[in-house]
Amino acid sequence: MKATEQLHQMGQSLWLDNITRGLLTSGTLERYIRELSVTGLTSNPSIFDHAIRDTEFYDEAIRWKIQAAQSVEALFFELALDDLKKAADLFRSIHEATHGVDGWVSLEVSPLLADDPVKTLAAAKRLFGSAGRPNLFIKIPGTPKGLSAIEDAIFAGIPVNVTLLFSCDQYLKAAGAYIRGIERRIKAGLNPAIHSVASIFISRWDKAIVGKEPEGLKDQLGVAVAKQAYKAYRDLLTSPQWLKVAAQGASAQRLLWASTGTKDPKASDTFYIHALAAPDTVNTMPEATLLAFADHGQVPIALAPDGGDCELVLGRFVRGGIDPVKLAEQLQREGAQGFVKSWKDLMNCIESKAHAVHAGASS
Repeated sequence: MKATEQLHQMGQSLWLDNITRGLLTSGTLERYIRELSVTGLTSNPSIFDHAIRDTEFYDEAIRWKIQAAQSVEALFFELALDDLKKAADLFRSIHEATHGVDGWVSLEVSPLLADDPVKTLAAAKRLFGSAGRPNLFIKIPGTPKGLSAIEDAIFAGIPVNVTLLFSCDQYLKAAGAYIRGIERRIKAGLNPAIHSVASIFISRWDKAIVGKEPEGLKDQLGVAVAKQAYKAYRDLLTSPQWLKVAAQGASAQRLLWASTGTKDPKASDTFYIHALAAPDTVNTMPEATLLAFADHGQVPIALAPDGGDCELVLGRFVRGGIDPVKLAEQLQREGAQGFVKSWKDLMNCIESKAHAVHAGASS
């Protein structure tokens, strides 16, 4: 039995952090579902940027769509939705078999809207409606200004992947926004079973403090933060506030580990997969990490629901001069800025590709 199947049987969902037209047309994604227990996927602007820039899979679609598209952004969403609808259809049977717990794909709203909750909500409604698939998450950043958009999107019945979370505190604020949206639906007499995941980014913690770690704690900050968040997640699921809405039919917002590719060249290529095995969570993996784990990964003992040694480890980082609270705020800020840069790079890539395709068609 492959390690991927063992991890799946433990109760953790394995999602692919990648989407390209080549993965779809070659049958590779279908094979990953069949052979590697992949039950969903995530996407982001950088993934689409590389897919469009480095391959010719999108050239024909750009040639046909460029005339009708009202903007480069509109053209991108047409291309992205073409891919994600096909991927969603591949995961549809999983989605139905798990009653909506699994089998999801994700699409991000424009990060240029992050400071405008009203426009973010409008974009989320438009994209979810355009997809016409029940298993499409709309990604909304869990930044301070994004929280009201998350609550309003859940109230509107839009499944949300809350992205750009880095700490236990940020996760709990996102979970609070999710629950408030559900409570509003219950009060309005609406179906409370609107699904969501809360995505905590892991490896960026360790990358941010390279060379500053206390002795013996290299690559341990991200894992300690994850353990702390996992404890908060398990505690929330047994809290009176959650049990009250669960009794009305609400579905738990699952915790998702993001940024789980190893960035330390001296560490195992499956380090964060081994470290973050936990039931009732999701791990979205870069393709290389997924393949490495399937090849030589081993499933360890699951994370302790009480967080294990996370507080002791975090205390050692604090004594070593690293402030996790301030660093979490910095990482979220930098992450939001990075998303904007990636988005602009993606728009420039599509515009350049469109000009090149049009010029080739005219010659």
